[in-house]
Amino acid sequence: MSRQGFFITFEGGEGSGKTTQIQYLKEWLAVHVPSQDLVITREPGGVAAAELIRGLLVNGEADKWRPVTEAMLVSAARHEHVEDIIRPALEQNKIVISDRFVDSTHVYQGVVGGVANADIAAMTRIACGTIQPDLTIILDLDSQIGLSRAASRGVGEDRFETKGNAFHENVRNGFINLAKANPERCVLIDADRAAEQIADEIVAVVSQRLLSNGMAMDD
Repeated sequence: MSRQGFFITFEGGEGSGKTTQIQYLKEWLAVHVPSQDLVITREPGGVAAAELIRGLLVNGEADKWRPVTEAMLVSAARHEHVEDIIRPALEQNKIVISDRFVDSTHVYQGVVGGVANADIAAMTRIACGTIQPDLTIILDLDSQIGLSRAASRGVGEDRFETKGNAFHENVRNGFINLAKANPERCVLIDADRAAEQIADEIVAVVSQRLLSNGMAMDD
């Protein structure tokens, strides 16, 4: 079956508000695209096998894995996620929204961790095949504000949050540069505003992209 549907990814540093904005978008889509099935998922994770790998990645000491090991673990989780959730949903013409995807690997393990682009690209080809996002929303926020927000969540998945200020500033810059390098796919959103203002801007971007992709929408 040919690739259909529409694939949206949300990216950004720790505490940038991805979960909140995905929920806002989900609620808007439920009203304005009622006939369109919607799948909300996350990385690493999304399916049982990938969630097991997530537990290895997000918990424990900050430096327990080398960046290349992290990249391979994330890619293994991603393959399960793509084959079990993302690819089938897109082939059924659904809208898929994922909290993180390949861009996080390029930034965290590539730009910041030093894993070569060619190596990440090779892992991505194995993990994803031809699957790639149609639209990527990158939430940009001062890294220290983001870390403060993340610390207040108290969810226990804190390995990346403990990597230090320089690491997280490099992550932020990595996402900014990624948006500049991929302007047709990536939209950089100022996340240092009221959540409702951010949501309104995201809705405007998503609605325009869905319409241009030929998806019917209600007023």
